[in-house]
Amino acid sequence: MKAFWLSAFLALPAWAALPLQPLIDATPAGGTLRPAAGLYAGPVVIERPMVIDGGGKVSVDAGNRGTVLTVRASGVTIRGLRLTGSGETHDGIDAGLAIEGHDNLVDGNVLDEVFFGIHIKGGNRNRIRDNRVTGKNLSLGLRGDGLRIWNGRDNEITGNEFRRVRDLTLANSPDNRVANNRLADARYAMHIVFSPRTRVEGNIIERTGTGIVAMYSTDLIVRGNRISHALDGGGAALTFKDSGGALVENNEVVHCAVGLMADAPVNAELTHVIRNNRFAHNITGMSFYGEKGGHRILDNHFDNNLTQVSISAPGVGEANVWRGNHWSDYQGFDRDGDGIGDTPYELWLYADRLWMELPKAKFFANSPSLELLDFLERLAPFSSPNLILRDSLPRLRR
Repeated sequence: MKAFWLSAFLALPAWAALPLQPLIDATPAGGTLRPAAGLYAGPVVIERPMVIDGGGKVSVDAGNRGTVLTVRASGVTIRGLRLTGSGETHDGIDAGLAIEGHDNLVDGNVLDEVFFGIHIKGGNRNRIRDNRVTGKNLSLGLRGDGLRIWNGRDNEITGNEFRRVRDLTLANSPDNRVANNRLADARYAMHIVFSPRTRVEGNIIERTGTGIVAMYSTDLIVRGNRISHALDGGGAALTFKDSGGALVENNEVVHCAVGLMADAPVNAELTHVIRNNRFAHNITGMSFYGEKGGHRILDNHFDNNLTQVSISAPGVGEANVWRGNHWSDYQGFDRDGDGIGDTPYELWLYADRLWMELPKAKFFANSPSLELLDFLERLAPFSSPNLILRDSLPRLRR
């Protein structure tokens, strides 16, 4: 990631800024504006196609009021600017950059001390790439979103860095791609609502309350992401609520409260395919609730999770298809050396039924008393245990 402003401009007060709007107004449609290096005053608005290139030496400061830069045209390129000092209103969605047009390119900019970062409102086919967004120093619930897309489709959000923001939100926005971004210190990494066919690929997400949350959004692709340290506010790295037909593959989920959480399939044709992921050192690897089953869970690695899989009621997890997964707590053998366990991997509800039915009891997990109770339950069950899952082809080799 490049540094796009001179340190001298950071020290200048907003009242010393030069006016930028007259330069924008004087640039003809299709023209290119390269302002001289310096600090300029915002808010500013672009209403015709043009290129504005700051060369990494131009800062625009809105003086803590409104949106720093608003694009109300299509075919605009914003490159090499530092946008800073937006207002702080939620209802006005004060942002570093607001886009209300189509086919715009936002490339290599720095947005800092902004309430919302980038807001795309009704815009399609915009490309947001290689930008750095840092929110205002506010408590988590009072921050604005690092990225918000409302009613926009076919936008490409790639190679950006988001820090100290609330969420990345896609609402009523199908067919967008969010790839190869980095996000840290946020509430929801991505909040995908009524946004089918979203592609979330190759992102690095760390130190968030919750990871990727999909609600009422079908046919998502969640591939090749790394999610770590999602431990607050529910803490699921991947959550699917009334969102069927997702492909979840090649992700790494480490040290989260829950690796993946899913409810009932929307219908029998819209079950999730969860394959070749790694769930490691989480409190719970996967959790299923209120579901009829049918999801296909194939060739994943479950490594040293405190609870590999939890369910909300007997029969929930068993109804899914489990095959070819690697389980760190598998206790069988591979006598023929084919890399597949000789006996199925089975997970039963014993003493852990306590914290699945009474979550507060989870605090006492691994305590000597519950370890003894669990041992006695397995040795001579007081009641018939319930089967959580059976993997008929457990993989021994990674």
